[in-house]
Amino acid sequence: QVQVVESGGGLVQPGGSLRLSCAASGSILYINVMRWYRQAPGKQRELVAGITSGGSTNYADAVKGRFTISRDNAKTTMYLQMNNLKPEDTAVYYCNAVWYSRREFWGTGTQVTVSS
Repeated sequence: QVQVVESGGGLVQPGGSLRLSCAASGSILYINVMRWYRQAPGKQRELVAGITSGGSTNYADAVKGRFTISRDNAKTTMYLQMNNLKPEDTAVYYCNAVWYSRREFWGTGTQVTVSS
């Protein structure tokens, strides 16, 4: 089992920045990839960014150039640095960890609200 806990959400003005964290514990050695998803009210959950165990990253077009995904050397914490935030970035952000066996683990989410 893997437990993932998100933190760092909050209220920020347009153009501002936030850094989300996802702390992973348990059987983390089996994690192949970790991802950030988000879900806005009335919309489907969507992939924001992902990072593999080898450090490769990918981003949704909507956040490219503004968001940066990273992970600490111990691979226990994943981050999402979000810059130049826009009102359309408002959503609950979820951390997702995927084992090599493709089993997935989800956090409970952290709210990000971008509003003036």
